[in-house]
Amino acid sequence: MVDAGYCLLMARYNTWQNRQYLSFLEPLDPKKLTRDRKAFFGSILGTLNHLLWGDAMWMSRFDGGAPPVGEIRDSPSLYPTLASFGASRISMDARIERWAALLMPDDLRGDLSWYSHAARRDMALSKAACVAHFFNHQTHHRGQVHAMLTSAGLNAPVSDLFLMPE
Repeated sequence: MVDAGYCLLMARYNTWQNRQYLSFLEPLDPKKLTRDRKAFFGSILGTLNHLLWGDAMWMSRFDGGAPPVGEIRDSPSLYPTLASFGASRISMDARIERWAALLMPDDLRGDLSWYSHAARRDMALSKAACVAHFFNHQTHHRGQVHAMLTSAGLNAPVSDLFLMPE
């Protein structure tokens, strides 16, 4: 189920979705992006920051790169403005696509072990399940942002995978 082709497709989908969000959010008043909307990570920008933090954490496990700064509780305040967030988001999306493009079948076999600060314990899970969680986590939090935008009477981008441009 989870193979290199799936990872590449989902990495492309992730990039497409994040670029759409950046273009939809850029013209908005910064106060609309940082208003507490009673979501788990507070605001639209807070949720997007958490998602970027989570991507950095998982990518550090997948590709051996540096983990994000701070802990999960700090993630909503990772970047105070959409501009600073956007530059890091674009860079992270390129990193994810590079990782996915270089995957070999053996890279997705076996278990991944790590210490989870969120769970406060050592964890081990199949690499394939970790990758599925990684991409599901992205979709989940973008869905929260979509709901916050629409409940505020704002436009949100299309998210259907089959509508992704080739």
